[in-house]
Amino acid sequence: MKTADPELMRAINRFHVLDTIRRFGAISRVEIGERIQLSATTVSAITASLLDDGLISTRHEGDLRSGSSRGRPRVMLTLNPEAARVVGAKIATNRLVFTVTNFQGDVLANLTLPVRVDRLPVDVIADLVEDGVRRCVLDAGLALDQIKTVALSLPGIVEHGTGRVRASSIFRDTNVPLKEAIVRRLGIDTIVESDANAITMAEHWFGRCRDCDDFVVVAIEESLGLGVMHGGQLFRGARELSLTLGDMIMGSDPDHALKLSEVASERAILNGEHNDPQIRDAIRLGQGMSRVRGLIEAGDNRLKHAAGRAGAALGIAIANLVALFAPPRVILVGSTLALGDHLLDPLRTSFARATPESLANVAQIVIDEVGDELWARGAAAVALGELYGSPWGTTGPARRSYTEFSSAGTRE
Repeated sequence: MKTADPELMRAINRFHVLDTIRRFGAISRVEIGERIQLSATTVSAITASLLDDGLISTRHEGDLRSGSSRGRPRVMLTLNPEAARVVGAKIATNRLVFTVTNFQGDVLANLTLPVRVDRLPVDVIADLVEDGVRRCVLDAGLALDQIKTVALSLPGIVEHGTGRVRASSIFRDTNVPLKEAIVRRLGIDTIVESDANAITMAEHWFGRCRDCDDFVVVAIEESLGLGVMHGGQLFRGARELSLTLGDMIMGSDPDHALKLSEVASERAILNGEHNDPQIRDAIRLGQGMSRVRGLIEAGDNRLKHAAGRAGAALGIAIANLVALFAPPRVILVGSTLALGDHLLDPLRTSFARATPESLANVAQIVIDEVGDELWARGAAAVALGELYGSPWGTTGPARRSYTEFSSAGTRE
């Protein structure tokens, strides 16, 4: 009989114990064991190690069964918020957003820098990121040497392991070694992540999917991002690459393959540089789609058609995701949602038409108009997920169930 790797099993058990404490707050050892189906002996050994490492702490409560202060107090376990502090950041074309959090994800400080960074040289962007991190850390009442990890998120295709940005609307160049540039300036461990993966982590930790380990996030902005959470872990491609939806092929002829981004991105809706100077200014301020909505409602039929075409294409793309992954929940986020029903009505209609009848009631579409701070907080959650010691990193093989491990050998 094949025996599972004991070290891997211990790492998996440790991760799940810590993650359970994070998700459920003050919790007893007995309840931890019940929730993740581990023996009392295993839970006690793991929690003792976590206490020794300073990652969790104890809290004594009265005898809850009798409703009085008499009797033996219960020992509840909680995360130690002081175990680590991290910085998360969202890099967008027209702003930089930073947040500092503690080990349990509580926000200690936020900072937004409204500066247009797209197409600036890499070194200039890295300098701006350095300044933002240092300022936000100072606002949190901390020193830089008290920060464990910095996690940056941005649109595009990112190699998570190397911190190299293969392609992004932020940079002029391809294959940008962003992690290397930031580490050189700050001297702190740095993670580079796609913004779609960051908001996926934010939805799982703080948002609309705290109760769900399997879901898909579609980020609809200037770029069209995709995040897939499977079994509570971010799913990545080969070489730890982030996913993108904008390159999905929606049709082709002998001379051209039509990509989703050519139909459904904000640039596509505007059909390039719009001649309305107010739209151009709104785009620079990150409010372009709000201005477009106002023009549609004032009678601009060209923009109305473009928004409807984008929504219909997105509905088909999401139907393809449902056919591939059958997620119970699809979360839509991003600045393009400011178009409201001009985008969402055709999206829902085309989604219903394109979804196979056998999957018609599988996925729920959830609209979540989140603010910038949650995107940055999601980047911080990516950093914390690695500090929690996931045996897969945040990039490794998909989560294997406890049933699989027990079938491979005896589980501790």
